[in-house]
Amino acid sequence: MSQYSTLFESGKLGNVATSNRYIVAPMTRVSAESDGRANNRMRDYYERYAKGGFGAIISEGIYIDEKHSQGYFNQPGLASDNHVDAWKPIVDTVHNHGTAFIAQLMHAGAQTQGNAYTDETIAPSAVAPKGEQLGFYGGSGPFKTPKEMTDHDFAQVQEAFALTATQAKKAGFDGVEIHGANGYLLDEFLTNYMNQRTDRYGGLEGGLTFIQEIVNAVRDAVGADFMVGIRLSQGKVADQEYRWPGGEKDAKHIFSTLGDLPLDYIHVTDGDGTASGFGEGTRSMAKAAREESNLPVMANGKLGHPGQALKAVTDEKADFVTLGTGALANPDTPNLVSNGNDLREFDAESILFPEAYIKDHELSLDIQTKK
Repeated sequence: MSQYSTLFESGKLGNVATSNRYIVAPMTRVSAESDGRANNRMRDYYERYAKGGFGAIISEGIYIDEKHSQGYFNQPGLASDNHVDAWKPIVDTVHNHGTAFIAQLMHAGAQTQGNAYTDETIAPSAVAPKGEQLGFYGGSGPFKTPKEMTDHDFAQVQEAFALTATQAKKAGFDGVEIHGANGYLLDEFLTNYMNQRTDRYGGLEGGLTFIQEIVNAVRDAVGADFMVGIRLSQGKVADQEYRWPGGEKDAKHIFSTLGDLPLDYIHVTDGDGTASGFGEGTRSMAKAAREESNLPVMANGKLGHPGQALKAVTDEKADFVTLGTGALANPDTPNLVSNGNDLREFDAESILFPEAYIKDHELSLDIQTKK
């Protein structure tokens, strides 16, 4: 384990201390009640990671209003007091294991595959996302053409992000992560074919303006001491190959702009969290984010093996690594690595994806940690 000791150093996110550098990445689970309330199944799912030794957990994307933000049926929300009350015992359970819990706040935008409140979608422009909806998320066929956002929509979305951040605080979460990745609403503003506006929200600069307004609204709502982060990517759920047109130049501008905002961290995700992010010979997303923003950075993308995780921290300057499929396969990754035990391979057939279920490895965990 000594070769991976760096991964087990304590970390800091805003005012929140973590016991190590391992964090569970946000993963869509579509396992809430039909009205958006979190439930006992989700409690058991998140508790499993906390018992497994992760320093922090980022929730699945949580919708922020009872209007356009929901992206999937059976997605959890934080848009009402009932939602808050349903999350409280789950947050308490995670905290009982000494693990920090971050709520990811999400607006699906045009990349919606199920919304209990409306059939209409909204986006920067009236342009449908590329690709097809995903059957295992409950969607089918092409995405709908969204309505172009109006001034009223901009004000409503900003207010919803801010209000839901306060709801997360009431539920006991340690912080919030603003979802600006994977083709959802905020990412659509940074995507050239989705954002065809010619007003103040048009183009890369206009997209960043909207994100700045969201971040500032959230910070004003929760105060200076509550953790606020943001997640970014280039690829989308339905368009994994997309890259920022200006490559590393765009990355420099985006990350330096975020570095001037009242954020506690940036979370970047790529196909490989240690690979060049903008073409051959360029920096990784994590390294660019760290160097240009001077904020703590979380790296995501094929970092399940501790050697890759260590490389992300030591070579790519990430402060934390987040695991998705690696955490599904090994919900006890930190415990296994710290005890020098082998990790299990990810086997999609043995893991009910994408619902809140982890194949139970309790027995093997107990045996291995007693060695």
